[in-house]
Amino acid sequence: MIERAAHRLRQGLHALTAFARPLDEAEAAAVLPLPLLGLFRRMRRSEQQHSLRVLRVLQAQGHTHPDLLAAALLHDVGKSRYPLTIFGRVMVVLARAAWPRQAAVWGAGEPRGWRRPFVIAQQHPIWSAEDVAAAGASPLVAALVRRHQEQLDAAARSEEDRLLALLQAADAASD
Repeated sequence: MIERAAHRLRQGLHALTAFARPLDEAEAAAVLPLPLLGLFRRMRRSEQQHSLRVLRVLQAQGHTHPDLLAAALLHDVGKSRYPLTIFGRVMVVLARAAWPRQAAVWGAGEPRGWRRPFVIAQQHPIWSAEDVAAAGASPLVAALVRRHQEQLDAAARSEEDRLLALLQAADAASD
């Protein structure tokens, strides 16, 4: 529990200080074709930086699968439809820790009112997948992005599951 809280605190600090840290868009441009790079550019600076950290973790581990690397950069692009405030993020994290089932219920529906942060947190993978598919990404990129918050229940059975496990581990390591 303390480790998870520290992880979330680091994420919050990264988001609050994003404006002061440089952003190397060239790393994203080396991986993404122009239509997908446009999606990357649509994200908030803190989310771009997070996505670049996920990419770097995967590359440092020697992963070169182009769909995995594209998914690393675009897994959170759906959040750009309805940006989350820091307060909203904190509210979701606390509610998910205290009342995970209720937080999931609050995440259904439209992103309006006090439930907005819960809906964004829960539904952004679907929106991300829709956006990357519409921009011409491969079906595998769209699937990895759509499933990036999905709980894998067993050992990776398919290539998609194997890549998803890698993406999730890099995402978790990239606060």
